[in-house]
Amino acid sequence: MSHFFRPNLKRTGRIARGVTGTLCLIAGIVVVDYVLWLGLIFVVAGLFAIYEALSGWCIARACGIKTKI
Repeated sequence: MSHFFRPNLKRTGRIARGVTGTLCLIAGIVVVDYVLWLGLIFVVAGLFAIYEALSGWCIARACGIKTKI
């Protein structure tokens, strides 16, 4: 199981997930005033992407999915 949680992102992947997470977080904060459930989904996705960026770990890569970055 420790192999699953091993960091698997390089610098460019971490930057991409950080930017994506930030954009999702901002979108979620804006959208939550109009559609609560959609805003919460964006906020949770943004926070998870920021976590991936900070930890250097990607759940898709850990599951064996090949990503470009």
